[in-house]
Amino acid sequence: MGGAQGQDARQVRLADAAAQSARPLAPDERRLRGAALNQVRDALNAAFAQRKKAIESDLLAAQLEAERVDVTMPVARREDGLLHPIHQTIDEMIDIFGGMGFGVAEGPDIESQWHNFSALNTPEHHPARTEHDTFYLPRPRADAPEPVLRTQTSGVQIRTLLSNAPPLRVIAPGRTYRADHDATHSPMFHQCEGIVIDRDITLAHLKFCLIAFLRAFFDKPDLPVRFRASYFPFTEPSMEVDIGWSRKTGNIGAGEDWLEVLGAGMVQPRVLANCGVDPEVWQGFAFGMGVERLTMLKYGIPDLRSFYESDLRWLRHYGFSAFETHIPGKGV
Repeated sequence: MGGAQGQDARQVRLADAAAQSARPLAPDERRLRGAALNQVRDALNAAFAQRKKAIESDLLAAQLEAERVDVTMPVARREDGLLHPIHQTIDEMIDIFGGMGFGVAEGPDIESQWHNFSALNTPEHHPARTEHDTFYLPRPRADAPEPVLRTQTSGVQIRTLLSNAPPLRVIAPGRTYRADHDATHSPMFHQCEGIVIDRDITLAHLKFCLIAFLRAFFDKPDLPVRFRASYFPFTEPSMEVDIGWSRKTGNIGAGEDWLEVLGAGMVQPRVLANCGVDPEVWQGFAFGMGVERLTMLKYGIPDLRSFYESDLRWLRHYGFSAFETHIPGKGV
C-alpha cells in the first residue's frame, strides 16, 4: 500500500507541474523562462558538438592505426595486363591503312555460303568448299543451305559492297575458321582483307598500296617486295606478294631469298556484278593477309599454336603494354 501511495503522490506532483507549465505566463515570466531555455539549448548543443568531435577524432586515430604502412618495406609488384600480339598487330594494320584513307568494316563470323563463296566467284566444285577445309553448321531449316564459319573475311567485303555505293576503301580484320591444325595452321585464326573500288583503279595503285604497307609494317623503308602471278577466283589478274628475307637467319629484308606474305589482285568483274556494281564503270583491287603470319615474322614467334595456349609466361614475354612502347623479348 505504501508503495502504491508513493506512486500516486508522484503522479499528482507531475500533474501539478504540468498544470503549472501549461498555465499562461505573464510577459516578464515568459521572457525569463525563454532565456533559461535558450541557455539550456546552447549548453546541450555545445556538449553534443564537443562529444561528436571527440568521437570523430577517436575514429580517425583508429583508422590511421589500422592503415599504418611501413614505408621502408619493399613495394609489392603488381602484374599489369598486356595486349596480345594479335591485338597489337591488328591495331598496327588499322593505323597504317587508316593513314591511306581506309575505313574498318566488320561482319558476322557465321556466314551464308553465298557471302563466303558464291558471291566471290568460287565454284561449287572448288576444294575450299569441301568439309575437309570448311566448318559447316546445322541448317536453320530443312530447305536452307548450310551456313559456314567464315573461311575468310572476304564476306565482309561483299556485305560492304551490297550496303555502300562506291567509291569505297575498307579493310576487314577479324577471326576466320578452317579445318586445319599444326605448327603453322590453326582451326581459328585472323585475317585482314582489304578492298578499294573506284573509277580508273589500276594495278599500279595496288602495288603502291601494298609496298607502302609492308615497308611501314616491318619498319624497313627499302624492304624488297616482289609480285608473282597466281590465281584466286575473286581476282583477275591475281598475284602472290613476297618480301625479301634470309632463310639462314630469318631476317626480314636481308638475303637473297623470298617469302610469301599475302595474296592480292584486281577484283573480278563477276564479283562486282554479283554485288550490283557496274564493272564497266567501277574497278578495284583486293588483298588478304594472315595476321598471325605477319606477327610471327615481325616479332620472331616460332609456333602458331602458342598464340592460343593461354600461357601467361608467353604473354608476358611477347605481350605489349597498352600505355608504353614494349619490345617483345625484352621482358616487361
